[in-house]
Amino acid sequence: MKQEYTAVVKEDGEWWIGWIKEVPGVNCQERTYNELIETLKITLIEALEFNTQDALASVGVEYNEIKIAV
Repeated sequence: MKQEYTAVVKEDGEWWIGWIKEVPGVNCQERTYNELIETLKITLIEALEFNTQDALASVGVEYNEIKIAV
């Protein structure tokens, strides 16, 4: 299943800036809209991977993984 996230973007002078609404800290700035969208995707993937690694490192060796739908 592919997750979807919401990018909030705006043009500010010569720059495009954007944030991923659902993931704090994922924000980028680029010269073009297309570059911004690509950079947001890359940054989001990296943040999700880092959060996964951080959670697994914190939990130890014995744990359960449970899918939660909201």
